[in-house]
Amino acid sequence: MAFKKEPQVFTAKINTLTIGVGSSAIVLGGENVFPFYTFDGSIENRPKIGVAITDSGYYKTAPGLDAFYDGAENAVEAAKKAASMPGADFLVIVLEGAHPDHGDKSPEDCAALVKEVADAVDFPIVVEGSKSLEKDAKIFELVCEAVSDKNILVMSAHEENYKPIAASAGLATGQNVAAESAVDINLAKQLNVLISQMGVKPEKMAMNLGSAAAGYGFEYVASTIDRVKGAALAQNDAMLQMPIISPIESETWAVKESIAGEEDYPEWGNAEARAVNMEVSTAAASLAAGSDAVILRHPEAVKTIAALIDALM
Repeated sequence: MAFKKEPQVFTAKINTLTIGVGSSAIVLGGENVFPFYTFDGSIENRPKIGVAITDSGYYKTAPGLDAFYDGAENAVEAAKKAASMPGADFLVIVLEGAHPDHGDKSPEDCAALVKEVADAVDFPIVVEGSKSLEKDAKIFELVCEAVSDKNILVMSAHEENYKPIAASAGLATGQNVAAESAVDINLAKQLNVLISQMGVKPEKMAMNLGSAAAGYGFEYVASTIDRVKGAALAQNDAMLQMPIISPIESETWAVKESIAGEEDYPEWGNAEARAVNMEVSTAAASLAAGSDAVILRHPEAVKTIAALIDALM
């Protein structure tokens, strides 16, 4: 008897989240099948790729990156180049220079920079904070006011600072908010509940479930994403139906395999190739687990992941 496969299409679906405005806007989520299960049903919106730059300009961490950003003397010029990267769907501005230990730039300076970038590029924008939770709340408040007409996404609202971020970004200016939890489905759901109870609409929310480089505890990340996606679709859990965005580059470019010198480990081969391979393998695994968007750094990684998405869609 011939095998007849029954499509696994769920009545529940992932919320759609729009970032940006006009013709350049992108939409995350909207699927009601598992990642890349196009044989079960059509996937409304393909996964998206973000390119990260820092507020200090760009990442001078590899020859290929130096070559790509050649001539960019500041963050605005770097943003223009990043927005032209083949395969890129959105821009991520990382405000690392605002951290008290890494420059201590003021929230006012951060807001002015984001506005300058937003006015210079016609591209959807995501803003990452400094990882100083108290300061980030003020940074996001001013940033959201400065670009209130750009429909950006702010990353991320934590358990410790979600109230001021939800109030300023999600309520006062109507921006999108990503809730960040530490690789835990229960914490992710709790934070989504708390933010939505403040009045932020679920369709204006995303989830940053945390990330890790492949081989560095990534199995916990993959299993958490998988469980969240399963609960959202199979159990119709409305508080886990927000699109998932995964910051890959900050993790993969910090591990030993990516930063160790060739003189120390000649058997490992070219250092830049190692870093790109780590970024690609982690991003591919995150997408296969259920991420709706990944944030990358290197042009070769972006190109490879874009080709992978094309092939699987």
